[in-house]
Amino acid sequence: MSSVFAGFDQLALPAPLLKVLGEIGYETPSPIQAASIPPLLEGRDLLGQAQTGTGKTAAFALPLLSRINLKVRSPQVLVLTPTRELAIQVAEAFQTYARHLPGFHVLPIYGGQGMDTQLRQLRRGAHVVVGTPGRVMDHLRRKTLQLENLQALVLDEADEMLRMGFIEDVEWILQHTPGERQIALFSATMPPVIHKVAQRYLRDAAEVRIQSKTTTVEATEQFYWQVGGLHKLDALTRILEVEEVDATLIFVRTKTATVELAEKLEARGYACAALNGDITQSMRERTVDQLKSGRLDVVVATDVAARGLDVGRITHVINYDIPYDVEAYVHRIGRTGRAGRTGRAILFVAPREMRMLRTIEQATRSKLKPLHLPTSEVVTSKRVARFKQQVQEILSSEDLGFFDGVIAELQREQETSVERIASALALMAQRDRPLQLQDAKPKRARETFSRPASRSDHKTSSSTPPPKPREKRDRSKRESTNEDIAWVRYRIEVGLNQGISAKDVFGAIANEAGLDGEHIGAIRLADDYSTVELPDGMPREVFKHLQKVRLRQHPMRLSVEGESAMPQSRPSRPGSGGKPTARPSPKKPHRKGVKQPDRVARKDSAPARSEKRKPRERT
Repeated sequence: MSSVFAGFDQLALPAPLLKVLGEIGYETPSPIQAASIPPLLEGRDLLGQAQTGTGKTAAFALPLLSRINLKVRSPQVLVLTPTRELAIQVAEAFQTYARHLPGFHVLPIYGGQGMDTQLRQLRRGAHVVVGTPGRVMDHLRRKTLQLENLQALVLDEADEMLRMGFIEDVEWILQHTPGERQIALFSATMPPVIHKVAQRYLRDAAEVRIQSKTTTVEATEQFYWQVGGLHKLDALTRILEVEEVDATLIFVRTKTATVELAEKLEARGYACAALNGDITQSMRERTVDQLKSGRLDVVVATDVAARGLDVGRITHVINYDIPYDVEAYVHRIGRTGRAGRTGRAILFVAPREMRMLRTIEQATRSKLKPLHLPTSEVVTSKRVARFKQQVQEILSSEDLGFFDGVIAELQREQETSVERIASALALMAQRDRPLQLQDAKPKRARETFSRPASRSDHKTSSSTPPPKPREKRDRSKRESTNEDIAWVRYRIEVGLNQGISAKDVFGAIANEAGLDGEHIGAIRLADDYSTVELPDGMPREVFKHLQKVRLRQHPMRLSVEGESAMPQSRPSRPGSGGKPTARPSPKKPHRKGVKQPDRVARKDSAPARSEKRKPRERT
């Protein structure tokens, strides 16, 4: 099934959505959008096969938003995603597209987020709910997510949900939704299990298959910087100061951001201007002419404003805000590396946007290199070199006779050396833009668990020795390699006999606890249980939630290894000053002649079945 449309206005979308598409720079629908929007507008089920980054979020969000009844403050659209990062990304896309729909509300729900917050937001009402399977199941069981007004259900990246072991949860959710609802299933691949789910639950579905086009950008070196520690603006100015830049084009997502960022760069001494859809044609032409002639060095633009921009001296394209899709990225970096010249493209990526980075790499068949920001010493060295050059130019080209007399007078009056006077003048000259860059104390881009701890804490956190690994599996097992993290080993009451794999454990914890991969340590599987290493200081609400998470329909019943499933020594609360909160045991009266139980021995005793069987490792 394929369709060709010259513009979104031919797709029968309502005016508020068309207005937003013009504002964010969408001019013509991508193949997946052109093929998916018409049948979804008609209310038909849809089975779509397309890679991430082809614009499929807009392909289902736009038609489903056009059918939302804003007066009904209960979920009318439910979107299931495999990860919390994708849930947030899809929710943000819905919010962007619904910018001109008054009173619209979208709610992302996922593990690792406070349940109280989600309950409060669900009570307030949401038109669209975007969530991960585990947390959606929790709310359906609690009856806090009501789906009686549900019109449409979207399964986004179904093959990824299958890979992470969520497909049974997805089917459970499908069985608990109204029978008369529209379903859109999107998947990059179509394995047999996904095809069976589609056959079982979709009715008279329109089928859309989009072959992804690979694009190469050979004349442009591509880099990415993962946002963290420094503010984006500080990182941007460091890059502009140190890179061999002629002219730079910086991309942001909104018109307001172009003006705000251009003003901030001007305040830092850059010849900069904004370029967006609100600028008149005459102003646009003037800005482009100034960029070509060298009177401007930096232009901050949106995607729509930069279309057709061809300026040979642009050496750098900086994606200050990551684009919505791969096509936009390719258009952006195509503004440099022209006429046989090489260019450099730099992408700023937040931790939750790393998925989009991988999609860009796959679509462009090019690996983006990590960019290491210039240190404060390097920036200071560059500033000093420029300052020396300016002084040298004045010494060689200006008549300084009058000022020689002033300096000689100062030297006599202050009884000081010429060098000290020169230092004072240099200090005065650089006050607005200091030569010496002082590093601000970096902030952690993302907190994992609240309590910092040393590795010595880990040694006492679990008295049961770890299961012995099988040597044949050493190369493939997941190990804790980050020496900066204090690990605690947790036990899960699900193992090989329940059919789980290390990927199941990894996916469930990453999704439900909201952890990056580097914060999930060694995973070892035994017949009836498993162990996983997580950072010390787990917040209590995360710990309690993970105890209820299910793996292949079996509760994990997470506990610190060597303790019961409800240990007395609990993980610390956020902001508790790093001390675990202990639940005191009730004191029993000592009876003469009765030996008191050894608490340490009782605490360290493992279940009998786990002692008899030697654990095996799998990945």
